Amino acid sequence: MNISQVAIQLYTLRDYLKTPQDARETLQKVKEIGYTAVQISGMGPMSTETVRDLVQEAGLTICATHESAALILESPQQVVDILNILGTDYTAYPCPTVKVDLLSPEGVKTWVQQLNDAGKYLYEHGKVLTYHNHHHEFMKSENKLILDIIYNDTDPKYLQGEIDTYWVQVGGGSPVEWCKKLKGRLPLLHLKDYRIGEDRAVKYAPIGSGNLDFPAIIKAAEESGCKWFIVEQDDCYGDPFVSIKSSFDYIKQNLCKS
Repeated sequence: MNISQVAIQLYTLRDYLKTPQDARETLQKVKEIGYTAVQISGMGPMSTETVRDLVQEAGLTICATHESAALILESPQQVVDILNILGTDYTAYPCPTVKVDLLSPEGVKTWVQQLNDAGKYLYEHGKVLTYHNHHHEFMKSENKLILDIIYNDTDPKYLQGEIDTYWVQVGGGSPVEWCKKLKGRLPLLHLKDYRIGEDRAVKYAPIGSGNLDFPAIIKAAEESGCKWFIVEQDDCYGDPFVSIKSSFDYIKQNLCKS
């Protein structure tokens, strides 16, 4: 992994992206920390063109986006249009909506087919749909992990992976093994650390300050062909700019070749 492949998921900084001026100042701070790429998510009400222009103004690259589940499944052409404006090929399905009944085997099958169909549409228009997991995909349906069903019952051309290391751990899986499992199908990886707080609760953490084995995770992801390593911290429990700098510095010093 090279440092140029490390991006920040802007959802981490969502409270500082509510207006164009907020976004301008935030993106400049991201650039000053050392990041060269961002994943678009959590932006305030502003046009796609404005987002693109602000990112370009800051000298950053857009590596991918998160689009809403409804937009991906119901209006894939709009997703293609957004990605074309932003100049990126990748997006991720962020989370099953309330319309998805994960307790119903038929509901799961129907939803997975919808993912495949949306991914096919994006593929035919030169774009890539990936799947971002949480922990609920580690529920079982007909004695199979739902995350296995998602990847086994879709075409790899149409649905690829955006494994989230923290949520795999919360779900009882192995981030290393899931990176290996998706060899050739893992263009994006969410780097998110996992720790146990003083209150004994599971918490997010800057990369390198939690319990996950990131050298092993990065090695497995690289061997699976990962292109973008995207830092995300859903809750930073303080100044998020301090957290994302801590993550960046650890990655640069300990995980990057150059």
